[in-house]
Amino acid sequence: MNSVDLAFLPALEQARLIRAKEISPLELTEIYLQRIERLNPELGAYVTVIAEQALTDAKAKTEHLASNPEDLPPLFGVTVSVKDLNPVEGVACAYGIKAACDRIASQDDYIVGKLRQAGLVILGKTATSQLGSLPYTEPPGFPPARNPWNLDYTPGGSSGGGAAALAAGLCAISQGSDGGGSLRGPAFCCGLVGLKASRGRISFAPVGERLNGLAVNGPLGRTVADTAALLDVLSGYELGDPYWLPDPDPSFLAGLHSPPRPLRIGYATRLDPIGEIDPVCRQAIYTTVQQVEDLGHSAEEVTFPNLEDLIEPFVVVWECVLAEVGVPWIVMEKMNRWLYWRAWRINSGAYLRSVAKLQQVARQIVRFCQPYDALILPVYMHPAIKVGEWKTLRSPKILDNVINWVAPCPPFNASGQPALAIPTGFAPSGVPIGVQLVGRPADEATLLALAAQLEQAAPWSHQRPSFADIEI
Repeated sequence: MNSVDLAFLPALEQARLIRAKEISPLELTEIYLQRIERLNPELGAYVTVIAEQALTDAKAKTEHLASNPEDLPPLFGVTVSVKDLNPVEGVACAYGIKAACDRIASQDDYIVGKLRQAGLVILGKTATSQLGSLPYTEPPGFPPARNPWNLDYTPGGSSGGGAAALAAGLCAISQGSDGGGSLRGPAFCCGLVGLKASRGRISFAPVGERLNGLAVNGPLGRTVADTAALLDVLSGYELGDPYWLPDPDPSFLAGLHSPPRPLRIGYATRLDPIGEIDPVCRQAIYTTVQQVEDLGHSAEEVTFPNLEDLIEPFVVVWECVLAEVGVPWIVMEKMNRWLYWRAWRINSGAYLRSVAKLQQVARQIVRFCQPYDALILPVYMHPAIKVGEWKTLRSPKILDNVINWVAPCPPFNASGQPALAIPTGFAPSGVPIGVQLVGRPADEATLLALAAQLEQAAPWSHQRPSFADIEI
């Protein structure tokens, strides 16, 4: 097996080879660091690479393996990337702001601690849109993150750097976050499995959760099993969290060993007031519906609730967070600056009314979904846009474009339901597309089991972009 094959091997398979002593954590880490050095300048996936720390950690794990080969966690010695919204002690955390590149984190984020406890080797920090606010990853002062399947296109955002790195074989698995599609969108754009977990599944400690439960950290993987394994790593409650869920029994990874019972599944190809989705995304849904029926599940077309009442309060909360984070407006990019100044016209009463409205709409969404074990919906309304495609537009037009592109994602940030993006094929431009599976509250297990069935019926993880398919 050459270095390219190893780099694209599923994370759990890499971990198996490590436990079998067929390859060491140090050897794998060296492969990924060499690939990052060669490919990242063109890809823009990483903003900070911590090569020295990664090699030291991988060497220590290699030595540990030689003397203590038993009872290793499932992802021991496997490499991971961390989004540049999550602090890693001793490493810069810039939040996509060029002026903040010298801000060194004084402690690990809660989930970074979980990654370390699981034996993962952190390679570096991946690019995010500035303050994580946009569905493309082009923060001023940094190279734009590009889609490894077609470098002219975006890998999505705000977890675009992590998705680009994983899709290009620059890490084995990636961490990201999702406040309105920021994990599912990059997974859709890059041909990955991306999970927005249920509200309360993964702690936001030690920072306060500013989006009233809309946002959640989560996993990106090449396979459903990898994604489930990383979800097991990240899941957990920190004393005092405002939301929490019990740990699953069995674990999410172990739950994949049993196929789901016959499921009742709804699907939709239209979301009002936005309208009908792009034809290539619509066909992806029809193909997936046929696959689930072939697997013995029942599927029926549904009319999803009109999203008109969701859009305005969601935007209000989004704007107010940008005004609250404490970043001077002068360092903000054009779009964030415009949203920031809009937020200053919103009084506390209007903000609280928006939060209450989101909760009301969320109840309607959950009630609508309740009869179904899962829904099949679009991830985004059309395939990935080109890098810089909206850069010259006026801010109000960018906002309209963003709303009309990402519309299928925010409803489930509002409702707190789990939602999983899985790849299905490719658009004519060569960028991947996929579908979104949505589950009942706290029921990631059913989504992951269904996705694993679909993955087995139509495998996709063996595919890799030609840009990254080179021996280093």
